[in-house]
Amino acid sequence: MSEDNKRQLEQQLWNIANTLRGKMDADEFRDYILGFIFYKYLSEKMRMYADEILEEDKLPYLEIKEKTDLGQQYLEAIKEESLEKLGYFLKPSELFSQLAKRGNGDGKSASNFIIEDLQVILNNIELSTMGTQSEEDFDHLFEDMDLNSTKLGKTVEQRNEILAKVMSHLDKIDFQLEHSEMDVLGDAYEYLIGQFASGAGKKAGEFYTPQQVSRILAKIVTLGKTRIKSGYDPTAGSGSLLLRLARECEVLSFYGQERNRTTYNLCRMNMILHDVHYTRFDIKLEDTLEYPQHGRLDAEAVVANPPFSAKWSANQLFMSDDRFSEYGRLAPSSKADYAFIQHMLYNLAENGTMAVVMPHGVLFRGAAEGHIRKYLIEEKNYLDAVIGLPANVFYGTSIPTCILVFKKCKEHPDDILFIDASQHFDKVKTQNQLRDEDVERIVNTYSKRETTDKYSYVASLDEVRENDYNLNIPRYVDTFEEEESVNINAVAEELKTLEVDMKETDEIISGFCKELNIPAPF
Repeated sequence: MSEDNKRQLEQQLWNIANTLRGKMDADEFRDYILGFIFYKYLSEKMRMYADEILEEDKLPYLEIKEKTDLGQQYLEAIKEESLEKLGYFLKPSELFSQLAKRGNGDGKSASNFIIEDLQVILNNIELSTMGTQSEEDFDHLFEDMDLNSTKLGKTVEQRNEILAKVMSHLDKIDFQLEHSEMDVLGDAYEYLIGQFASGAGKKAGEFYTPQQVSRILAKIVTLGKTRIKSGYDPTAGSGSLLLRLARECEVLSFYGQERNRTTYNLCRMNMILHDVHYTRFDIKLEDTLEYPQHGRLDAEAVVANPPFSAKWSANQLFMSDDRFSEYGRLAPSSKADYAFIQHMLYNLAENGTMAVVMPHGVLFRGAAEGHIRKYLIEEKNYLDAVIGLPANVFYGTSIPTCILVFKKCKEHPDDILFIDASQHFDKVKTQNQLRDEDVERIVNTYSKRETTDKYSYVASLDEVRENDYNLNIPRYVDTFEEEESVNINAVAEELKTLEVDMKETDEIISGFCKELNIPAPF
């Protein structure tokens, strides 16, 4: 699909979102529009797969007569294969296109009543997976689409009308799943998540990492690899970081955990939308630090953008937890940043790479954090690079951030690379954005591991020790710009000239004042 077609598609999707705008907050109508996109995707995949099965019979799936004995036989056979291949099943009458047509939501005629059918169909998608391998991946996926919410309309008729309109708009969009090598619908989905995040501030943006930052993390942890066994994100959000890994190399398995149920649902939807088979992802719901849901993963690529300086229990019981016990100190209860780092390192494979976004405070704060930071560098020698990002690149916070890169088996065990990319960005309205060239420069500098004037510096471990394990980037990368020298004699001559000009001006003003018979102002 061309970039122009993609932009047109994104514009159409945004126009559909405007149908719900004003009725509820952005993060609320996001749940509806993304839910409908997901339903449409499932329907299109179902129809395509069923048509493929029925190709020899020359019978389109939509032409199956469901109420006949022959139709039932076809449906039972297709359901069995669909549950194994796709993980779910939809009858022809339950497909998005069919329900949209019954709704008549194009404004040309009165809308038919479909809201009850819609609720039944969404329930049936989940019910079709009961007792199968995909049951957990589809469980409660549509629970955030409250079709009875008064925010959609005070009466059932009003709610039905707005839902019919949204479905009608979506039904007119051809996602070209049959012809596109790219996952167009998945890309459109990611675009909408980004738009809602930027428009709704922190509440909707806390689960979304800007694409350019995601690219840096993904490129760094997959550098030099064409295939990795597993990728892991302990604060998975909508899954954008995990999915970005798949754009850089082949990923056999995805693991993630998310404590917010709404974003947990979005993450699972996003995996399926990007054509990740249900057997290849394992996304769990719970607080990662307090209740980790996976065993030790030994993930080859670990990426994350955890909530900055979040609170956690820091319960002393964790001192016997293998994730934290060897460090001798727990991250403070008011700042869980290093707890996330420790958790991620515990799940990192010996040959793996980990990249995590953090606030700058982790580079220099003392007490327990200083102790853990020293242990990571001096005892474990896991820290590979520190990358400073521009301020205000994340939705909902303007604080400067950094990327920490860790490896258990470093190719360069005697040093740490520092990169200061904080001054390289494009300002778009109130948000700073990394450009393609900024991303490439960061990744290339990391790959080549070179010192560049006012941009990067390879610091020996001895230098880091001398700085008492303070990783504040200006200690290593000198970005000071020397001011232009001043010619004192030229300045003195200029002042003399100005003084003469001022005297002449004063005389002119004094003359005017005499003519007007008023006192001079000096």
